[in-house]
Amino acid sequence: MKQILKLSALAAIGFNWAIAAQAADQAVIPATKAAATKADSAKTADMAKTDMAKTDMAKADTTKSDEPKVSKAVVDAYLKSTFGKAPAEWQAAIEPDETMQICNATRNQPSQEQAEQIMAREIKRVVYPADGKLLGDWKAGAKIANNGHGGQFTDKPTTEHGGNCYACHQIAKEEVSYGTLGTSLTNYGKDRNYAPAEIKQAYTKIYNSQAVVPCSNMPRFGTNKFLSEQQIKDVLAYLFDPDSPVNK
Repeated sequence: MKQILKLSALAAIGFNWAIAAQAADQAVIPATKAAATKADSAKTADMAKTDMAKTDMAKADTTKSDEPKVSKAVVDAYLKSTFGKAPAEWQAAIEPDETMQICNATRNQPSQEQAEQIMAREIKRVVYPADGKLLGDWKAGAKIANNGHGGQFTDKPTTEHGGNCYACHQIAKEEVSYGTLGTSLTNYGKDRNYAPAEIKQAYTKIYNSQAVVPCSNMPRFGTNKFLSEQQIKDVLAYLFDPDSPVNK
């Protein structure tokens, strides 16, 4: 009864429940927002600290990765022991020459001065055909480009070496199996108008890639005597002969 009279009295003096409720909400909301803002600020600060820690760790990891984990002497000793029973020519092959020492030390990113030194040194190791003829038989060249044998432990000493060119390059369009480490060589001669200067440049690169592109991934086929002069001529014909499928 007293509660009813109290409610009636409030109604009589024009007490507005909606306004009271709104006022109560307004009193609570700022406090809630303030608490939420404070919590968000703390969370943001924690995230910033975490990001900074991750950045510091990344920098530390980068610095650490740039440092050799083992000495060169240890690596050299390991390689020699691994190929200790290999033939003499294999033993010689694992000894990096001056050019490879630079490429290894710079991770294939020599300075301008080093690059010029490499090209100047390696061009002297290129031997051009005495008869001046650079093109051979393109059909023989196609077989060499597709041949990945030679120079392996499982190969017999009499095994003819191949260029294994398709391992890194697309050459003839009809061949669907090829690697992409190197650039595409389709239409190679056609795109270069079969120019004599382009033919000589290509011969130079096949014979000794370092003479053209310092620290190239391409083997030095001629300088290292992996392919014969005639084989290089045949591969060159495969690239430049107008009748070759490479240029069709």
